Amino acid sequence: GVGKTTLIQKVTQALKSSGIPVDGFYTEEVREGGRRTGFDVVTLSGRRGPLSRVSSDSSASRREHRVGQYVVDLVSFEQLVLPMLRNVNHGSDAEKKICVIDEIGKMELFSQAFIQAVRQTLTGSGTVVLGTIPIPKGKPLDLVEEIRSRKDVKVFNVS
Repeated sequence: GVGKTTLIQKVTQALKSSGIPVDGFYTEEVREGGRRTGFDVVTLSGRRGPLSRVSSDSSASRREHRVGQYVVDLVSFEQLVLPMLRNVNHGSDAEKKICVIDEIGKMELFSQAFIQAVRQTLTGSGTVVLGTIPIPKGKPLDLVEEIRSRKDVKVFNVS
């Protein structure tokens, strides 16, 4: 809630208007009647789908991926994000691209395929990643800490 996504959106608009090729996604709050009911994934090409929704059922199936009151819709998330990341990773080196990944957090990290795709994007030549990661609190998230400690990553704290 400090403005990471807003910052990402403004930077993305500035890059696009400068003619720089940008692809990726951001996450957006979904609100109903003034309260947050979940998050959507929005791709920069304009596609949108659910990332998570509030679940009132606390005895829900064990296979569900939950973060607090939210149940993560892995299928929807992967269908939107994975093709875009694969596309970025298989672009030719001639077309240097910026890939927006907002965010690499608890909900997104339930997807092993996403973790692999992010690693591939970070090691791939020719792609600059503009992403958001959460500040460390509680149990460290392996991929987040791995990214934070990379020599080729510059972390800016947004407050």
